[in-house]
Amino acid sequence: MALGIQVFGIVFGAFMLYMTFLQWKKKEFTFNEWAFWSLFALAFSAVSLFPQVLDPVIAVLELGRKLDLFIILGFMFLIAAIFYTYKVVRTTQKKLEELVRRTALERAQQHDLFSKKVNQKTQLKK
Repeated sequence: MALGIQVFGIVFGAFMLYMTFLQWKKKEFTFNEWAFWSLFALAFSAVSLFPQVLDPVIAVLELGRKLDLFIILGFMFLIAAIFYTYKVVRTTQKKLEELVRRTALERAQQHDLFSKKVNQKTQLKK
């Protein structure tokens, strides 16, 4: 059973390496982003292959199982990722609101100028 989980972990790590490489080649990841996610995938694969590396960490944290550590780390990662995503969305939303506000003001000013020119032309014709 443990061998199946190890193989699955290594396959997942290889898949993550491949995906991060594709994103880097498409210029959607910077080199630093690619390096971070590649190291993360390699570390995940290494821990999957050699789970006994975590024994000292499990002993210090007084956790019952190695899986408990991964569950805790997974929740911490998800919370951090959600917080970061929320921050990026809020920043983008504020920038979009400012852009829409500026565009609306510019269009209103252009409309006012156009209306004034039309009124001037109609008054000249009279």
